[in-house]
Amino acid sequence: MEELITKLSNAHGISGSEGNIRTILEEELKPYVDEMRVDKMGNLIAVKKGEGPSIMLAAHMDEIGLMVKYIDDNGFLKFVKIGGWYDPTLHSQRVVVHTTKGPIPGVIGSKPPHVMKEDDRKKPPKAEDMFIDVGAKDKEDAMNMGIIIGTPVSMDREVKKLANGKITGKAFDNRAGCAIVIDAMKQIAEMDIKATVYVVGTVQEEVGLKGARTSAFALNPDIAIAIDTTIPGDHPGMSKNESALDIGKGGAITIADASGRGIIAAPQVVKWLVETAQKNEIPYQTDVGDGGTTDATAIHLTREGIPSTVLSVATRYIHSPVEVLDLADLKHCSDLLAKAVLSVNDYF
Repeated sequence: MEELITKLSNAHGISGSEGNIRTILEEELKPYVDEMRVDKMGNLIAVKKGEGPSIMLAAHMDEIGLMVKYIDDNGFLKFVKIGGWYDPTLHSQRVVVHTTKGPIPGVIGSKPPHVMKEDDRKKPPKAEDMFIDVGAKDKEDAMNMGIIIGTPVSMDREVKKLANGKITGKAFDNRAGCAIVIDAMKQIAEMDIKATVYVVGTVQEEVGLKGARTSAFALNPDIAIAIDTTIPGDHPGMSKNESALDIGKGGAITIADASGRGIIAAPQVVKWLVETAQKNEIPYQTDVGDGGTTDATAIHLTREGIPSTVLSVATRYIHSPVEVLDLADLKHCSDLLAKAVLSVNDYF
């Protein structure tokens, strides 16, 4: 799992530019499924055929990033945020600018504090006051590098090991989910599974749950599980009132998110996952959140409704380039998914 999450996290694919991640998923899933296709939105749909209930396992491929909106006369790049950034997190980061001629490095710059007025120093930096410096001489030089309006930009970070089985890197939201479904399918391939399993690498989750909405409509599965990351309450600045989850204590099964404005999970789906975890002695947590939503929000409202929930990896500092998770949680989640698919006929 460590090798897999590292490969996925170090790759680049912001919303709308998920091709690199899709290629990895295709390569990794090919031995374990019967067919694969890419739909019109760019979702990867991998199918393991069966005669029992159909299960959609959805993991979004995209990471939050930036996009070039303007190149000034001196060759500096102004950008828009693609996905939910906290602006100060962007300040002084190294980035990869994915030009038409290939990736090039850049840095996010802004006015130095030495020349700021006192009032400005007290305010958090805003993305609108930042720019990307690729070392260009001028606008023409930048364009000759292959930079155009709409060029995607991602963070320049690679996975590093921390102590006690933890790792840090970018885009664990949601390369963690991608790694989990790959490992789950490796296990499922060795089992006597009656269900039909749709593994869907969805696009553009971070900007509106778009790929999940269209793929769920096309597949119309009997049940769905979105695999994603979520916020733990186990570090300074957080309290258990804000999140009761801890990293390293198993996957989080969602009962409700966004105070119910997102998904209120189908009780039978929650029971299926909880009892499967208990029977197989797989560590798990349950989660009621008041924050954001996942692909499951779009999936469960598709057609006449699809019973759904979310299986998440508690991940510190999500939507930053230095996210932290526990490798054991990845394995606990993939084991739970595989065992749940095996037992699905007992519940549906």
